[in-house]
Amino acid sequence: MSAPTNFPHLLSPFDLLGLPLRNRVVMAPLTRARAGSERVPNDLMVEYYLQRASAGLIVAEATTISEQGFGWIDSPGIYNDEQVAGWSKITSALRERGTPFFLQLWHCGRASHSSFHGGQPAVSASAIKINGESIHTPAGKQPYEVPRALETAEVAAVVEDYRRAAERAKAAGFDGLEIHAANGYLINQFLDSKTNLRTDEYGGSVENRFRFLKQITEAVLTVWPADRVGVRLSPNGNFNDMGAPDFRETFTYVATQLNGYGLAYLHVVDGLAFGFHEQGEPMTLAEFRAVFDGPLMGNCGYTQDSAEESIAAGQADLIAFGRPYLSNPDLVERFANGWDLNPPAEVTAWSAPTAEGYTDFPFHPAS
Repeated sequence: MSAPTNFPHLLSPFDLLGLPLRNRVVMAPLTRARAGSERVPNDLMVEYYLQRASAGLIVAEATTISEQGFGWIDSPGIYNDEQVAGWSKITSALRERGTPFFLQLWHCGRASHSSFHGGQPAVSASAIKINGESIHTPAGKQPYEVPRALETAEVAAVVEDYRRAAERAKAAGFDGLEIHAANGYLINQFLDSKTNLRTDEYGGSVENRFRFLKQITEAVLTVWPADRVGVRLSPNGNFNDMGAPDFRETFTYVATQLNGYGLAYLHVVDGLAFGFHEQGEPMTLAEFRAVFDGPLMGNCGYTQDSAEESIAAGQADLIAFGRPYLSNPDLVERFANGWDLNPPAEVTAWSAPTAEGYTDFPFHPAS
């Protein structure tokens, strides 16, 4: 598809370090909870991703690296052979459509509940509970609990879980990986001084708080080349009760360190549509551009106009769209032709166990 004159940047091709993208519209990872209790990707998920195959790049929904990483009902996993086989159906289908597909590796950490773990507490960087109302669990809606701090000797096993997940992602046929270090999940819990009160080599200074992500990145890079691995950060977000006064120092340091690996991209949730922790002025893509030389992806609350402006200004190379992709499987075509978007999807439909609110959104009649 040639880029329309009204959106010559957003809809133009992009070379992602040797991986050709047909446009700069990225389908953001969206947890949709359709994998069932065994967490195995299924035919309904194949249809869902194929419907959205006109994206330049699709980042799969957050996918748990281990049973310890659980925190969301019916989300998919990548820790056993059945899950690899399930994902392989989706990667094969998207490859036939020429759509690059990255898998997002996920560990929920304290954003979980003991009912996901046989009655044992969830783990985190420190034993600090989420300050929130409740979480959806296998036992129904439950109040958040105090997690258990990972022992220093346990951290290496979690890093190894990431490495094994990276191996399984390669076996499943993905084109690359995204390390989920954002949105208040386990890696973010180590990065943020609000949730990391450790006194070992993983706590205290920003260098120590970065160590967990550093080790995970380096473990994954023993399996994948750096130009096929991205990292997601959310410097401004308060989701899962995040946000510390030193956030700017923390995330500037993290991005600077990640710059040395030659990664596929840095995915920054810079928008404030999901909430802002108000610990200072929000960080901008320009701040990350100053310290990260590789491809930069913006996310959260973008419209086609603001996405075009950001790319045209050199602030971002790619823009990830989340909620617009829920109800608009043909989002790229709607952008290209100036067609109106479908009404936004209801939040209550995000985790239904059927096609309703998932694969039943209409394509534009002229598609």
